[in-house]
Amino acid sequence: MKKLVLSLTMLPMLAQGQTLDDCQQAAEKNYPLIQQYGLIEKTTQLTVANIQKGWLPQVSAQAQATYQSDVTAWPSEMKAMMSGMGIDMRGLTKDQYRVGIDVQQTIYDGGVIGSQKRIAREQGKVQAAQNEVNIYNVRKRVNEMYFGLLLIDEQIKLNTDLQTLLAGNERKLELMTKRGTAAESDLQSVKAERLNAVQKGTELVSQKQMLQRMLSTFCGIEINNIQKPQVKADGGGLMSEGRGLMAENHRPELKVLDAQISVLNAQEKALNAALMPKVGVFAQGFYGYPGLNMFEDMMRHKWSLNGLVGARVTWTIGALYTRKNDKAKLQLQRDMTESSREVFLFNNNLEQIQQHENIARYQKLMAHDGEIISLRQAVRKAAESKLAHGIIDVNDLVREINQENAACVQQSVHEIEMLKEIYDNKYTTNN
Repeated sequence: MKKLVLSLTMLPMLAQGQTLDDCQQAAEKNYPLIQQYGLIEKTTQLTVANIQKGWLPQVSAQAQATYQSDVTAWPSEMKAMMSGMGIDMRGLTKDQYRVGIDVQQTIYDGGVIGSQKRIAREQGKVQAAQNEVNIYNVRKRVNEMYFGLLLIDEQIKLNTDLQTLLAGNERKLELMTKRGTAAESDLQSVKAERLNAVQKGTELVSQKQMLQRMLSTFCGIEINNIQKPQVKADGGGLMSEGRGLMAENHRPELKVLDAQISVLNAQEKALNAALMPKVGVFAQGFYGYPGLNMFEDMMRHKWSLNGLVGARVTWTIGALYTRKNDKAKLQLQRDMTESSREVFLFNNNLEQIQQHENIARYQKLMAHDGEIISLRQAVRKAAESKLAHGIIDVNDLVREINQENAACVQQSVHEIEMLKEIYDNKYTTNN
């Protein structure tokens, strides 16, 4: 059902052809990890809800039976005196029993529960940010397939042009062969070259179909007509930044590091909460022997109901012993996180420099591609004329045709590779 709804929303896009942004958005929505966003959020909510239950009364039930080596007893003199008065002072028995319930209610916890909730929420943000990193990596894989498909499309078009050019010269040679002005071997040579081009075209079409199926599966939509991105002559404004000035970075990896720092800050606040006193009330009730009325139980060996209520203030100073080391550990973890940030930005800047240099290199190469193609085209036309007049053989013509086609292919490669570098740079900085 999800894929059906996604396909219906993509129908207008399919009619016009898919852009790179369309494919990236579809791939992110189709990627299985997208479901983890909801799972992470629900898990965080459940964790916070469980922590919040720390404010509920804590009830425990217990039952015990004991046998003691000795018990509280009356002094022998008092026991003799009471016996003389007709009062049986049997004392407590050594076997004792108790079944009861304890209830404790926290009134003030010094901020411990609040700190635990903050830590849980920040940890949920770390997981969500890490999931965003994994999903963001999908864009690079889409870039690879998308520009690979664009390059194959260009090669197929140029291969079709090559077949058309060879077919035209083949027809000319057929007429020349019939008139006796060309050898049969010349015709066969051009025909063989055309068939080689047909084979190459078949391979390219097969590669395109395979790449289309891979991209379609990855995006969850039918990819059949992709559009070449249009950029400015300066490389989409990338080169205007200068090779030493890097673009502002918005990569999701930096969000992960920020979220990790937030977790450490929340954990440091929890250290403060651990030092605060705790205030609570409690109630205990039990049925057993002996009870709270010790004198009564020493005279009568009967089970009774007993209970007590009270308030309690506790202040544990054990957290002071490790506080200094705990804070030092948190600071070391901050330093490690900041070091990871610096390493990431350093490597990211190196990658941007390399991409800017590649874009500049392709721009310089493309500045001469058009002139090279014009020259190769002129040489090929001259070779066709020379062949018609018997000045050169057919091998020279085939060589010039292939060199013209190679120049056209080279122009397409330079253009597509430059576009890929531009969009790889956008991926590198998330701009």
